[in-house]
Amino acid sequence: MPTWKTRGLRGSELEELINRTNEEYREKKLALIQKIPTPITPVEFDKETRTIKLAYFDQKSTVDYIGAVQGIPLCFDAKECAVDTFTLRNIHEHQVQFMKEFEEQGGIAFFLIHYTERESFYYLPFRKLYDFWQRWENGGRRSFRYEETEEKYFITPTGGMYLPYLDAVQKDLDERSN
Repeated sequence: MPTWKTRGLRGSELEELINRTNEEYREKKLALIQKIPTPITPVEFDKETRTIKLAYFDQKSTVDYIGAVQGIPLCFDAKECAVDTFTLRNIHEHQVQFMKEFEEQGGIAFFLIHYTERESFYYLPFRKLYDFWQRWENGGRRSFRYEETEEKYFITPTGGMYLPYLDAVQKDLDERSN
């Protein structure tokens, strides 16, 4: 049996934590957030196992998740980082543009980053990501360091929630209103 060299399973643990958390939020009627599937077109299909063997992306995907929290539109992307330096190469220009326009329409956009070596989860508000992005566009680093994160946006599992990111969304909202 061939061994596949794929990047497709990276982030699957993080995605599972987010999906379980989203289900709890839905059950508690706190939020309705859905995973956005990446649109693909199958090219080669194994009829016996009913699996796709080869496919291509139909279009660029924007974000991983979209929905609403208590009437507030929300979108975010999930990323994993094995080291203390997060490269902006993991984020595409069309994603930044979509999130910028989403926030201009009154929504909240952010990234959930799993620092795998530290086993920590971080809520990165879009405005902070955009600062890093502009720094890079102006000739600076195309990354940001763990030391540049804000302690208040680290997410700690509490109350039986797998990844209670709504606490960080509330902190983000509070900061916006000040």
